[in-house]
Amino acid sequence: MSLTPARRRAAVAALAAALLLPLTACGSGDADSGSGAEATPSAPGAPAADLTVLAAASLTDVFKAAGAAYEKSHPGTKITFSFAGSQELAAQVKQGAPADALVTADTKTMDGLRADTGTPEIIARNRLVIATAEGNPDKVDDLKDLADPELKVVLAAPEVPVGRYSKKILDAQRFSVRPVSQEPNVRAVLSKVELGEADAGLVYKTDAATAPDKVDAVEIPDAQNAVAEYPAATLKTSKNAEAAAAFVAWLSSPEAQKILRDAGFQQP
Repeated sequence: MSLTPARRRAAVAALAAALLLPLTACGSGDADSGSGAEATPSAPGAPAADLTVLAAASLTDVFKAAGAAYEKSHPGTKITFSFAGSQELAAQVKQGAPADALVTADTKTMDGLRADTGTPEIIARNRLVIATAEGNPDKVDDLKDLADPELKVVLAAPEVPVGRYSKKILDAQRFSVRPVSQEPNVRAVLSKVELGEADAGLVYKTDAATAPDKVDAVEIPDAQNAVAEYPAATLKTSKNAEAAAAFVAWLSSPEAQKILRDAGFQQP
């Protein structure tokens, strides 16, 4: 029996509704599952992924802000940072630690990992200051004051980038400083001064700025200072190569550079 045009249209509509129903139910189930397993599409050119980024300790505060900004503009991507001294991060890379990108506080450390990374890009620069207790009770005015044997000075270990920079600027001025301790990263140096376990220490300008109520920062003239460069690179062992490359590239974007600049870092 042939269908009238009206009945034929009704049959087609019913069939279409039947085909769409499973798709609608499936989509609704994903949205309401609450399992957290579903991934929101990321921005074009930056696939969603869970990224692990190894970063120099001096980037702790600013990268937390940068990571939050990146996740907001790249839905579906989650970034986990692992902060430590650059030399510790290099050891982790050599040992095959699962990670996607690396940012060190010096080019020397990054250059030693050429076989393990993509091409690095300088994303920021920094300079050193003398951190003292709040109010600078010992009246530390410049580098030569650190040579005072009565002053308890703490420095980073010479294999740490900030320790190497510290040695460089002190040796250039021919100041002999005997530190009471040598720390594994710049944040440990800052902590010693904050806790009163040291009278002064050499740290990055940006680190001193994170504790304005606990330490004072004595500026070091440019002619006596050192410039720290921060290279960023993807890791060849990354299982999220495209997403890692997108994040590293983003660190040079106007958005990321403003975050770094606001934290006191200098432009590359």
